[in-house]
Amino acid sequence: MTEEPTMPEMLTVDLHPIFRSDRDIDAAVRTAIFRAARERIKTVEIISGKGSGKLRRRVMATLNQPHLKKLYRRVETDPANDGRVLVHF
Repeated sequence: MTEEPTMPEMLTVDLHPIFRSDRDIDAAVRTAIFRAARERIKTVEIISGKGSGKLRRRVMATLNQPHLKKLYRRVETDPANDGRVLVHF
């Protein structure tokens, strides 16, 4: 009898290194959402940073695309840290 490998509870994506490229931001968010759905990860944590909120708005726009929206249950911003978006599956 073999044990199934345990899946991580949370996947974290830090967007700080790629904040200047909309294409890279979209790709990182999409990749994380597809991976979480495929590997049954419960939560994706996307760290956009506090700043002006432009990066968070970009992340939310990406997450609102219909082909991604059907993969997760809900999205929330961390009430204690608005530079952190949590996507629940």
